[in-house]
Amino acid sequence: MVGPLNAHTARRIATAAAYGGGGLSLLSFSLYGLLRLQARVARLSITGVPLDGPPNPNGIYGAYRAEPISFAVIGDSCAAGYGVHTVEETPGGLLAAGLAEIAERPVRLSAFAQGGARSADLADQVDKALVTEPDVALIIIGGNDVTHQVRPAAAVRCLIEAVKRLQDAGCATVVGTCPDLGTINPIQPPLRWLARRWSRQLAAAQTFAVVDAGGRTVSLGSLLGPEFAASPGELFSEDKFHPSSAGYAHTAAAILPALAGSLRLWPAEDEAPLPANAETVLPISAAAAEAAYHEGTEVAAATVDGHESGPRGRWARLRNRRRSSSPDEDITEAASSSPAR
Repeated sequence: MVGPLNAHTARRIATAAAYGGGGLSLLSFSLYGLLRLQARVARLSITGVPLDGPPNPNGIYGAYRAEPISFAVIGDSCAAGYGVHTVEETPGGLLAAGLAEIAERPVRLSAFAQGGARSADLADQVDKALVTEPDVALIIIGGNDVTHQVRPAAAVRCLIEAVKRLQDAGCATVVGTCPDLGTINPIQPPLRWLARRWSRQLAAAQTFAVVDAGGRTVSLGSLLGPEFAASPGELFSEDKFHPSSAGYAHTAAAILPALAGSLRLWPAEDEAPLPANAETVLPISAAAAEAAYHEGTEVAAATVDGHESGPRGRWARLRNRRRSSSPDEDITEAASSSPAR
């Protein structure tokens, strides 16, 4: 069985990804037969409601006269927008429109995400994205790694390589970490409990590795967890697996501040070093584990009293900028006022 999610687990998986080794195995042999049967039943339930491919959101967002910000979206079906029917409802479309309003500059969106993609597929998507010379990129990945029993260290290793390639090209990078698959109704216990544990382990390891590499992360697991579990009819699409337009709006509202922050579009004081007693700063391993349990948490590297690291490793800042008003209304309003052209 997998161990408890804690700072040590996140560090162990990320270290195995960076230096080789298997990290943690996901599944004990004694449960394999039962879980395989449950997975087959759940897959049949999900695939019984086929979805059309997502609309192509590529284009220019924002009616501003300036050089466009180049924005790339990379990852799996949740990054692509499976489950919605219009460009304005896709994660890329929502975020490009919101980013244009914050920056008061047009945003050129190039989406490369593919349904069914795993972390190993990021290399090809990054190849294509780099041709567009992106200023900022969003990666959402991990769900298919969990459902296909990819070892966490192997998945994280592929993610690290993708993030480093983008950053080496001068592209700011934000990663939406693995969603909580334990919220999906067709998945029944005990598989549901294990899917939740595996999802959070991978999300914590992704956070540790990405922030250590200089990127930013936003926790999607716990964001999708309680809210999606409470309102599955509203926040999931017809297949009960992918988010609905309202679900994507929740997700985009959590990610947008991190994209803006990575481009330094917030006030200067928002990015200032924090004092040593700030409650929002933790060692990176502890921050990664904490973020996996708190919805919409953004994690980025931090300095404390001028130092990037402390006795327990590199410092990381946790922020949760979720709005008191409805994220559906806020970000959808930005999208409707800033369509692609």
